[in-house]
Amino acid sequence: MAYVVTETCIKCKYMDCVEVCPVDCFYEGENMLVIHPDECIDCGVCEPECPVEAIMPDSEEGAERWLEQNREFATQWPNITRKGEPLPDADDYKDMPDKFAKFFSAKPGKGA
Repeated sequence: MAYVVTETCIKCKYMDCVEVCPVDCFYEGENMLVIHPDECIDCGVCEPECPVEAIMPDSEEGAERWLEQNREFATQWPNITRKGEPLPDADDYKDMPDKFAKFFSAKPGKGA
Protein backbone atom coordinates (compact mmCIF):
# COMPACT_ATOMS: atom_id res chain seq x y z
CA MET A 1 0.00 0.00 0.00
CA ALA A 2 1.04 3.60 -0.59
CA TYR A 3 -0.43 7.05 -0.30
CA VAL A 4 -1.41 9.13 -3.32
CA VAL A 5 -2.10 12.78 -4.01
CA THR A 6 -5.48 13.54 -5.59
CA GLU A 7 -6.85 16.40 -7.67
CA THR A 8 -7.64 18.40 -4.55
CA CYS A 9 -3.97 19.45 -4.61
CA ILE A 10 -4.27 21.01 -8.09
CA LYS A 11 -3.88 24.81 -8.04
CA CYS A 12 -3.08 24.70 -4.29
CA LYS A 13 0.20 22.83 -3.71
CA TYR A 14 0.49 23.78 -0.01
CA MET A 15 3.45 21.41 0.51
CA ASP A 16 3.00 20.91 4.27
CA CYS A 17 3.30 17.19 3.55
CA VAL A 18 6.75 17.33 1.99
CA GLU A 19 8.90 17.97 5.05
CA VAL A 20 7.34 15.21 7.16
CA CYS A 21 8.03 12.48 4.59
CA PRO A 22 10.84 10.26 5.92
CA VAL A 23 11.69 8.87 2.48
CA ASP A 24 11.40 12.00 0.30
CA CYS A 25 8.92 10.47 -2.14
CA PHE A 26 7.16 13.69 -3.23
CA TYR A 27 7.56 15.04 -6.75
CA GLU A 28 6.59 18.51 -7.91
CA GLY A 29 4.53 19.45 -10.91
CA GLU A 30 3.70 22.96 -12.03
CA ASN A 31 0.48 23.07 -10.02
CA MET A 32 0.36 19.93 -7.84
CA LEU A 33 2.48 17.32 -6.10
CA VAL A 34 2.50 13.53 -6.47
CA ILE A 35 3.87 10.68 -4.36
CA HIS A 36 5.96 7.97 -5.98
CA PRO A 37 4.00 4.88 -4.88
CA ASP A 38 7.02 2.58 -5.22
CA GLU A 39 9.01 4.78 -2.82
CA CYS A 40 6.23 5.43 -0.30
CA ILE A 41 6.61 3.30 2.84
CA ASP A 42 2.97 3.71 3.88
CA CYS A 43 3.79 5.50 7.12
CA GLY A 44 0.88 7.93 6.67
CA VAL A 45 2.52 10.96 8.28
CA CYS A 46 1.81 13.09 5.22
CA GLU A 47 -1.95 12.58 5.16
CA PRO A 48 -2.89 14.67 8.24
CA GLU A 49 -0.48 17.45 7.20
CA CYS A 50 -2.41 18.28 4.03
CA PRO A 51 -4.71 21.24 4.76
CA VAL A 52 -7.01 20.36 1.84
CA GLU A 53 -7.12 16.58 2.44
CA ALA A 54 -5.59 15.80 -0.96
CA ILE A 55 -3.71 12.71 0.25
CA MET A 56 -5.30 9.28 0.66
CA PRO A 57 -4.24 5.64 0.94
CA ASP A 58 -4.26 3.87 -2.41
CA SER A 59 -6.62 1.30 -0.89
CA GLU A 60 -9.47 3.81 -0.59
CA GLU A 61 -12.28 3.78 -3.11
CA GLY A 62 -11.46 6.05 -6.04
CA ALA A 63 -7.72 5.99 -5.43
CA GLU A 64 -6.89 3.68 -8.36
CA ARG A 65 -6.93 6.54 -10.86
CA TRP A 66 -4.65 8.61 -8.66
CA LEU A 67 -2.25 5.74 -8.08
CA GLU A 68 -1.47 5.56 -11.79
CA GLN A 69 -1.36 9.35 -12.10
CA ASN A 70 1.09 9.60 -9.20
CA ARG A 71 3.26 6.80 -10.58
CA GLU A 72 3.42 8.32 -14.05
CA PHE A 73 4.30 11.87 -13.03
CA ALA A 74 6.69 10.89 -10.23
CA THR A 75 8.95 9.57 -12.99
CA GLN A 76 8.73 12.84 -14.96
CA TRP A 77 8.77 15.57 -12.30
CA PRO A 78 11.61 16.62 -9.99
CA ASN A 79 11.85 15.34 -6.43
CA ILE A 80 11.03 17.85 -3.71
CA THR A 81 12.30 17.53 -0.16
CA ARG A 82 11.55 20.95 1.37
CA LYS A 83 8.36 22.88 1.80
CA GLY A 84 7.99 25.73 -0.63
CA GLU A 85 5.38 28.43 -0.99
CA PRO A 86 1.87 27.40 -2.00
CA LEU A 87 0.55 28.77 -5.25
CA PRO A 88 -0.37 32.47 -4.88
CA ASP A 89 -4.09 31.91 -5.39
CA ALA A 90 -4.29 28.56 -3.55
CA ASP A 91 -7.00 29.69 -1.16
CA ASP A 92 -9.24 30.58 -4.12
CA TYR A 93 -9.07 26.99 -5.42
CA LYS A 94 -8.82 24.85 -2.27
CA ASP A 95 -12.53 23.97 -2.09
CA MET A 96 -13.20 23.75 -5.82
CA PRO A 97 -14.36 20.31 -7.06
CA ASP A 98 -13.39 18.63 -10.34
CA LYS A 99 -10.14 20.51 -10.90
CA PHE A 100 -8.33 17.88 -12.97
CA ALA A 101 -10.04 18.47 -16.33
CA LYS A 102 -9.94 22.24 -15.94
CA PHE A 103 -6.53 22.92 -14.46
CA PHE A 104 -4.13 19.94 -14.38
CA SER A 105 -0.72 20.68 -15.87
CA ALA A 106 1.72 17.92 -16.82
CA LYS A 107 4.59 20.42 -16.73
CA PRO A 108 7.24 19.82 -14.08
CA GLY A 109 7.76 22.09 -11.10
CA LYS A 110 11.05 23.57 -9.95
CA GLY A 111 11.98 20.81 -7.49
CA ALA A 112 14.04 21.35 -4.36
